[in-house]
Amino acid sequence: MMQETMTFVEKVLSRCGGAAARAGQIVEVRPDFSYSHDYASFSIDAFHEMGARAVVNPERVCICLDHGVPANSAKDANHHKKVRNFAVDMGLARFYEAGTGIAHQVMLEQGWILPGALCVANDSHTCSGGGVGALALATGETEMGFLWATGRIWFKVPTTIRVELSGEFGAGVYAKDLMLYLIRELGVLGALYEFMEFHGPAAARLSVSERFTLCNMSAEVGAKGAVFPADEITRAYVGNRGRYGWEAVQPGPRAEYSRVLAVDLGAVPPMVTLPGMEDRGAPVDTVAGQPIDQVFIGSCTNARADDLAIVARILQGRRIDPKIRLLVVPASRDVLLQATQAGDMSAIIAAGATLMPSGCAVCAGGHQGVLADGERCLSTSNRNMPGRMGNKNAEILLCSPATAAASALEGCIADPRKYL
Repeated sequence: MMQETMTFVEKVLSRCGGAAARAGQIVEVRPDFSYSHDYASFSIDAFHEMGARAVVNPERVCICLDHGVPANSAKDANHHKKVRNFAVDMGLARFYEAGTGIAHQVMLEQGWILPGALCVANDSHTCSGGGVGALALATGETEMGFLWATGRIWFKVPTTIRVELSGEFGAGVYAKDLMLYLIRELGVLGALYEFMEFHGPAAARLSVSERFTLCNMSAEVGAKGAVFPADEITRAYVGNRGRYGWEAVQPGPRAEYSRVLAVDLGAVPPMVTLPGMEDRGAPVDTVAGQPIDQVFIGSCTNARADDLAIVARILQGRRIDPKIRLLVVPASRDVLLQATQAGDMSAIIAAGATLMPSGCAVCAGGHQGVLADGERCLSTSNRNMPGRMGNKNAEILLCSPATAAASALEGCIADPRKYL
C-alpha cells in the first residue's frame, strides 16, 4: 500500500537504499551509475585524501572531459592529465576524451543514464537525465570522491511538485520557451530542494530532447531534479543503448505531492530572459529590437540535432548580420555528425556561424567566446547571472534556438515566428 502513495523519487531512493524513503528523510543509497567531467580532478583529490586506493564498482563510473576543451592553459591541461591517468589506473568503465561532447549528453547517448536508475554526478545539471525517466541527482566534488571510495552516498528525500502539461505549442514556441516561462512564474528559488514530475497529455508528446531541456533547467528554480516518467517515447529512444539492466519507475497512483501546477502550452509565447537572473523572462515581442553583440547556440540545454535543425531552417539561404558573432557548439560529436549528414550544419556555417568543438564552451565562461565589457550575448544556455560567461561587466540573455537564429539574422533580439 505504501508504494501507491510514493512519488517517483521516493520509489527510486527506496530501492537504492533498501528501505522505505519518504520526503524529509535522510537516506544512504547505492547509485546505479555515476559520472564526472573536468572537475573530477577535485574529486580525485578528495578520494586520495580519504586514503582510498580503489574505486568501488568501477564498471559503473565514467568520466567525460567537457568544460575546458581543448585545454586553455597548462593548469587545465594538468588537470586533464590527472583525470586521464585516474581513469586508466582505476579501470573505470569509460573515459570520454575532450571533444566527445558534454557529459550529460554523452552519458544519455551512450546508454549509461537509463529509466528508473539512480545516476549521480558532480554537476548541477545532472538533472538532465530525468529526460529518459532516470533519477539523476547532483552532488559535490568531495561527495563524489566519497562515492567512488565507498559505493555509497546520502541524500535528503525531496518533496515533489507535479507539473501537468496540456495543449500544444504555437508556432515558434519550443520546450526552452516553456521552461523560461515556468522559471518566471516560479522564481529562481521557487522549487528549492523539491523535485518536479512532468505529466499530462502534452508531456506525453514531447521528444526526449525536449524533456531533456525541461529537466536540465529545473536546476534554475532550485529543484533537486526533475523527471518525465518513462513511456513509449522513452523506450523507443533507449532501445538497445542500455549498458546495464533497467526497469522503468512510475509514481504511485495516490502519490503525495507538495502541489500541482497546470500549464497550457498554448499560452506560452516565445520567451527571452533578460540579463541578471533566470526568472527575468519576457515575451520576445516585448523586447524585440534590443541590441546584442554575440549569439551562442550550444550548451547541454539546447544543442542537439533537433535544435540545430530548427536553426538551419531559419538560417538556410540567409546571412547573419555582420555586426554579430554567431558561435555554434553541438552538444556532442554524434550530434555534429547527425547535423552534418542532414545538411543542417552546412546551412548554419554558410550563414556565417563559427563552429567550435563539442563541449560546454561559452556557457562555462572559462574560455572560448568570453565577452568584452558592455557586450551582450543571446544564448541558448541555462544561466545568465553576471559573470557566467567569464565577464561580470557583460550581459547574458537566454532564449530558444529559434529565437537565437532569428536574432543572429537581424542583429538584435528578433521574433522567430516571422521566419517560421
